[in-house]
Amino acid sequence: MTIHDFRRIALTFEGAEESSHMGQPDFRVGGKIFATLASASQGYGNLMLTPEQQAAFVGELPEVFIPIAGGWGRMGMTHIRLAAADEDILSGALRTAWKLRVEKNAKTKQKGRSTASRRTTRAAPRKKR
Repeated sequence: MTIHDFRRIALTFEGAEESSHMGQPDFRVGGKIFATLASASQGYGNLMLTPEQQAAFVGELPEVFIPIAGGWGRMGMTHIRLAAADEDILSGALRTAWKLRVEKNAKTKQKGRSTASRRTTRAAPRKKR
């Protein structure tokens, strides 16, 4: 697979848009990043996964998936070696990252709504006499 394949597949998911972060291409849904091409010059795409998802991908295909070094990797950020991936692997990995971001976006919206509703249901302050 190539960066062109990564881009093509990432943009097939509902609501996915290409943007950039720190001058590097990224892919977002609901304004939030789910994947990037920040390491494309090294032959990698990057996926925003949970640490558990990362462990499963790396455990199953260590020749394709590599945790990003340092703290980002410990949070689940994962390289996918594009030359070692096929269409099904790349599609599945991008879908996993996209779906995770969609789910996180929904939770954030629900949390925001419940906070807003609590604010609007509070009793108005009493006037001092």
